[in-house]
Amino acid sequence: MTNEAQASVSDYPVSLDIDYTGDGRNRLTVFFRVVTLIPIVLVQSGIAVIIWPLLLMILFKKKYPRWWFDFNLELTRFSTRVGAYWMLLTDEYPATDEEQSTHLTLEYPDASQLSRWLPLFKWILLVPHYIVLWVLFVVMFILVVVGWFSILITGKFPRSIHKFVVGVSRWSLRVQAYGFLLITDKYPPFSLD
Repeated sequence: MTNEAQASVSDYPVSLDIDYTGDGRNRLTVFFRVVTLIPIVLVQSGIAVIIWPLLLMILFKKKYPRWWFDFNLELTRFSTRVGAYWMLLTDEYPATDEEQSTHLTLEYPDASQLSRWLPLFKWILLVPHYIVLWVLFVVMFILVVVGWFSILITGKFPRSIHKFVVGVSRWSLRVQAYGFLLITDKYPPFSLD
């Protein structure tokens, strides 16, 4: 990666890291992961990110209320913990209010610096990302299945799979922050870093 590309990724207003816990994984909860996810997914599905009112506030009032940002931040953190559990990155059952092994930050935007009209078109501008992420999600699914077998057989989750899954999650989060959380007008980089 070039220095310019590294700078682009490092100064993006979104960051995500998930601690690696490769050894001593709980084979029983990994084997029954889909079953153990049912209660927390029901909780998660009862909560929705509301995009349209936020888009309208930026469009007409040039405002991004702090309480709305805080709600979206905590919901995104919770969803990331559920995703990390689902993708076998952790054996910790996702908490609704603790950071656990996922470290996610989103910078609060200065709404006066956000484009008034760009939120109407951001989702279209993200089409190249959707295509690449779709391919990466397919590869990630295959690798998570390989990781599942690895945990069941050896009790370890391969570090290389962990790194790839975290990278895809990070990329997806930057796309979400740009197109749906509307916290930045800076186009997300095409990078797993």
